[in-house]
Amino acid sequence: MVPMAIDRLVLVSPNWLGDAVMALPALADVRRHYPAAHLAVAARGSVAPLFTMVAGVDEVVSLPGRGGLRAATSWQQDAAMLGSGGFDAALLFPNSLATGLIASKSGIAERWGFATDWRARFLTRAVPKPSGSLHQGAYYQALTTALGMPPGPLHAKVWPDTDWARQVLREIGLDLDEPFVVFAPGAAYGRAKQWLPERFAALAHRLIQQRGWGVVMVGAHADRDVCREIEARLSAIAKASADKPSSRLNRLIDFSGKSDLATLAGILAVARAVVSNDSGAMHLAGAVGTHVVAMFGATNETRTSPLSAGPEAPTPTILTHSVFCRPCMLRECPIDHRCMRGITAEQAFESLP
Repeated sequence: MVPMAIDRLVLVSPNWLGDAVMALPALADVRRHYPAAHLAVAARGSVAPLFTMVAGVDEVVSLPGRGGLRAATSWQQDAAMLGSGGFDAALLFPNSLATGLIASKSGIAERWGFATDWRARFLTRAVPKPSGSLHQGAYYQALTTALGMPPGPLHAKVWPDTDWARQVLREIGLDLDEPFVVFAPGAAYGRAKQWLPERFAALAHRLIQQRGWGVVMVGAHADRDVCREIEARLSAIAKASADKPSSRLNRLIDFSGKSDLATLAGILAVARAVVSNDSGAMHLAGAVGTHVVAMFGATNETRTSPLSAGPEAPTPTILTHSVFCRPCMLRECPIDHRCMRGITAEQAFESLP
C-alpha cells in the first residue's frame, strides 16, 4: 500500500496523445483515492493541454525537456521543473529509464512506477510489470491498483470548449445546421496503420452525395499530404460520376495542420462521427463522447481500441479485415497492405450513425 499522507501528488503523463488518453481511467482512480490532495499532471508540451480538459486535475505542468532519446540532453530541465513543485509523490506512467532518473533527481521523496527499463533503483515503490495482454488503459490501472488504489470503470472523459470549436468551424465555411463527419486519415506511427486514401475519398463521396453531410479532415502538419491526396481523389470520383457542384453545406474541408489540441477536441466533440486510423485523434474522439469508426490493420485493437467517454457514450465501432499477418505492429507493410485493403468504404458508411 502507498502512504496515505500525500498532500501534493504529480502524475507524469505518457508522451503520446493516445497513450495519455488511455491513462485517464487510472488518473480518475488516483483522484478518487486522494480526494483532498493537490493533483498535478506533468506532460510534454504537445500533450499537456489535454489535461486542462480533464476533471479533477488541479494543475498542469508543461515539461520543458524532450522525450525519447532526446531526453539524454534535456532531463535536467524536467527534473528542475518537477522539483520546483513541492510534490510529496510522483506517479510515473511512462516506462522509460529517463523518466525514473528525472523523478529521482527532482528530489521528490516518493516515486512510484513499473519496474521496467532497469530503473527500479530510482523508485521508492517499483511495481512488477503485469503479465499477459492488457488494453493499455487497463495496463495503467494495473499500476495504480498495485499501489492500493481501487480501479474504476475503463472510461476516458475529456471536456472540451465546444463553443469555440463551433466558432472556428463557422469561420472555415461549415454550416452547423447540417451534420458533418470528421476524418483523421493520418497516423504518426507509420503508413501501415493508415486506411487507404482512396477509401476515405470514396466514403466522403457517399456522405456528401447521399446524405448531404460535410466532411472535415483533421491532423498534424505531417498529415497534409494524405489530406491533399484524399481531396484529389474525391475530385476525380466526382468528375467521373458527373456530380453536381458541391454546395457550401456539403463538401470536403481540409483543416489539417491548422488546429491546436483544445480546438481539435472541440471539433471532434461537435461532429456527428469521426472516422480514424489508430491514432491520437481516434482516442481523443472517443474521450469527448463522439461516435468513432476506427480502422485497425497493423496494430492490435484488443490493446489500443478507443475508450468510450462513459456508460452513456457511443460504443466505438472497430473495423478490421482478418488476414494471417495482422496485427504485425510494423510501421510499413512489406507486402500489399491487405489488412487495410480489405476494409471497404461501404463498411465504414454503414457503420456511421
